[in-house]
Amino acid sequence: MASVEKALLMLRNLPRVALNNIKEFPEVIKERKKQHALPRGKDAKFKLGADHKGAAQRMSRPRLGFGKSTPGYLRVPKEYYYEGHHLLRQYIPISLLQIQRLIDLGRLNPNEPIDLTDICNTKVLMLDPNKRHFGVQLTDEGADIFKAKVNIEVQWILSELTIAAIEKNGGVVTTKYYDRDCVYAMSDTINFFSSGKPIPKNGTPPLNAIEYYTSASNRGYLANPDEIRVERLKLAQKYGYTLPDLEKDPLKEMLSKRKDPRQIWHGLEPGWLVNLKDQCILKPADKEWIDYYKS
Repeated sequence: MASVEKALLMLRNLPRVALNNIKEFPEVIKERKKQHALPRGKDAKFKLGADHKGAAQRMSRPRLGFGKSTPGYLRVPKEYYYEGHHLLRQYIPISLLQIQRLIDLGRLNPNEPIDLTDICNTKVLMLDPNKRHFGVQLTDEGADIFKAKVNIEVQWILSELTIAAIEKNGGVVTTKYYDRDCVYAMSDTINFFSSGKPIPKNGTPPLNAIEYYTSASNRGYLANPDEIRVERLKLAQKYGYTLPDLEKDPLKEMLSKRKDPRQIWHGLEPGWLVNLKDQCILKPADKEWIDYYKS
């Protein structure tokens, strides 16, 4: 009798019989599995497990990112706003404060035109054309203390305050493009002249830089000189300083020096070959070469 009472007590505590707690017969479960099973053998439309070829079948681990499906470098979404970023031209920044300091230390001569070669010879900047360095960018740091009168040539300027700080003192600034071969030569002149190569002819700016170097507001080397005079006057009126007259300046000859668009050094023409051992300059005599290097 005790066992019957115990069984009834257990039935009272058990949940009520419902569809969610009734197990089907084993035969029904087996039949349902057959219906939902994937076809194998001849009727199989695709294979299960490892393939019969490749790294998975041979139990060899594939390299990172490559499994049975899409490689990792294709699974990661692309960032199209970085497209072509590795092809952009790089310009090493140098400030007006650094230029003034180099002049005060005697490492730059303000009485002669300053270009990329002079800046590289100070060894302040490490210019590497292999890293797509196409020159220097002049920044406005130290514009309030810049006092030198210079004729400086750089490759990029973003701030008009930089231009105003130079022209306020009676100086002249020019932005000029150099291709990679010219940057190689100008960044290490001794190594270039020792190689026995002729002075290269500077190339034209790429399409995305023509507008910059033909703009008078950027003091581009391809801009109209008359437009540059107008922009110099506008900038002086904007910043409230009196523009010095270059015609009456005792350093007029130095301040008015300009390079030819194809020229990379003052006094040296493209196509000339500098012989450091014999300390002489070899000039081309063939008319075909003269026409090639002619601007």
